[in-house]
Amino acid sequence: MIKRLRDLGERGLRAALEPVTSALTRWRVHPNTLSTLGFLITCSSGFFFHQHEVRTAGALILVGGVFDLFDGTVARRTDLASPFGAFYDSTLDRLSEIVVYMGLLSLYNDYRLVLGDVGMIYTVLLAMAGSLMISYTRARAEALGIECSIGLMQRAERVILIGLAALIFGEQNGGVVLKGVLIALAVLTNLTVLQRIWWVYRHTRPEGVAVGRAVHQGPSGRGPNT
Repeated sequence: MIKRLRDLGERGLRAALEPVTSALTRWRVHPNTLSTLGFLITCSSGFFFHQHEVRTAGALILVGGVFDLFDGTVARRTDLASPFGAFYDSTLDRLSEIVVYMGLLSLYNDYRLVLGDVGMIYTVLLAMAGSLMISYTRARAEALGIECSIGLMQRAERVILIGLAALIFGEQNGGVVLKGVLIALAVLTNLTVLQRIWWVYRHTRPEGVAVGRAVHQGPSGRGPNT
């Protein structure tokens, strides 16, 4: 159900952005350029979290996330997809996610906070660790020839949840919505990691190996949406 909703949302967003995607394709903008721009936009959100400009940070996260749709589609349509491009895109995604979480750490680590908010620092660290491990488990599984895209909290979900919570609610009512999202991420990302570990275990047993063969990569060739 969740996967179906995610796919429907992505198709709708792609359709809405088709004029921009077509223009980028006509101009033959290199997909690595788009990946770099998305990376810089997403990273800038970390600074605005640090400045307590939470709504601005949320908007930048969402805009940066849109470039994940642009670069892959443009790469496919212009025949500029490459193994390095997929590697470069995935690496920048991980780096930008780290910067976002560093900005959130800064948001919850200054003199304006009450003592109770110190727990949010550990929450953010758990969410960051879970997010990075989701990507790592998929990469390691695919190195074994096993498709491993299961789980709730893939990159798209993380971007949308943090971005929308920050953009719509900001620090309203003590930032309770953003805090709730981060707590949920801290739990669900790590549950997703455990789910993927179990998945790989099942498919590396002798009777399960054949089921899991076939490395999955998006149609754009820009790497997995982890």
